[in-house]
Amino acid sequence: MEKRMAWLGSARQLVCGGLLAVTVASAAWAAAGDAGGWWPQFHGPSRDNMSRETGLLKEWPSEGPPLAWKFAECGKGYSGVAIADGMVFTAGDFADKEFVLALDLGGRLLWKAENGKSWKGAEPGSRTTPTFDGGVLYHMNPTGRVAAFEAKTGRELWAVDTKERYGAQFGMWALSENLLVDGKAVLCVPGGPKGRVIALDKATGELLWANTEIAEQAAYCSPILVEHKGVRQIITLMHKSVVSVDVKTGKLLWTHGHPAPYGQNVDRPLFKDGYVLVSAGHNAGSRLIQINDASDGVREVWYSKEMDNCHGGIMLLDGYLYGSGCRLFHKGLHCLEFLTGKKASTAVEVGKVSLTWAEGLLYCVDQERKVFLVQPSPQGSKIIGRFELPKVSKDLVLCHPVVCGGRLYLRHDANLYCYDVKAK
Repeated sequence: MEKRMAWLGSARQLVCGGLLAVTVASAAWAAAGDAGGWWPQFHGPSRDNMSRETGLLKEWPSEGPPLAWKFAECGKGYSGVAIADGMVFTAGDFADKEFVLALDLGGRLLWKAENGKSWKGAEPGSRTTPTFDGGVLYHMNPTGRVAAFEAKTGRELWAVDTKERYGAQFGMWALSENLLVDGKAVLCVPGGPKGRVIALDKATGELLWANTEIAEQAAYCSPILVEHKGVRQIITLMHKSVVSVDVKTGKLLWTHGHPAPYGQNVDRPLFKDGYVLVSAGHNAGSRLIQINDASDGVREVWYSKEMDNCHGGIMLLDGYLYGSGCRLFHKGLHCLEFLTGKKASTAVEVGKVSLTWAEGLLYCVDQERKVFLVQPSPQGSKIIGRFELPKVSKDLVLCHPVVCGGRLYLRHDANLYCYDVKAK
């Protein structure tokens, strides 16, 4: 009974997981941008969660930055936003169906397109953020239906049911992976015996390769793409381990244990100069490993429970990690030295947050709707602005904030809020 209560208590912390990663750069940021900015997938163009915006407010009014618009019909869920070609994309559940939505930059609905059935299990609602690439949106629903849509119209181009075709296996909170596109491939992790990690042709949905060597089911993690010593690889967290797979062939390159209670590996790995950081909540802690320094392909550098980040993301800034601990064990926004794991400071008043970075500052939102503008520092991060989102339901705020085009995007249940954070 105690274990089951712990499961249920953890449910609200899982859905929009993701750990910041510094990855190989995708399409050039400046060339791709438009008047509304460029944030084509979860955690941005390079999946490093760092906005290239400049000229932003350095402090907020007491009531917070001005609200540009609110869209209240996103549907039930926790999906974040992608921004490209003058449109804002998200997803939500409407009764028995899940939909991908497109809005214009003024917050007006352009189209809705169905992507399978809605999730009725633990913590119902949409999970993942659409990924934009070359005028096409790619999206996976909570039970593994991967679909491609024409971005301008919402017309479905193809769809693959990974549960039916590859035996997708996942935990009690369903799949919450944000799809990764590389070259001609859509990469995803259904975690099934016929395909633990798979690559689909982004034009047709046909299988390019499937890895069946891995023996674990999917967790709730979004993969990262890195190139190290000439090897291009996808790195992600499975149920009990961090794994690396060759992007060209699907071959397993290396694996290293990182068990978490209830398979709650949510946060996306972070990569820097051959080092990989992984973290999980509920006292699972964080560990840093180094690639290609041991017979099994990796060497563990350090392990610490000082930062057990559940789902909100971790930033690497000037050699220091910034991220919150799990509410039950290590409350506060922690700062750890990247290469040693040594704690530098903790800002207890910030609490458990999801975050992003822009122009030297952290934009943070906690599960109870509090929004913070934070000046990060190893000597102690400081809150320099704050406000609170309106309460529209009992659902926790789990979506990661986005700063793009001079706007701050925040979501609470069916409501998407767009705030003007551009300095005048």
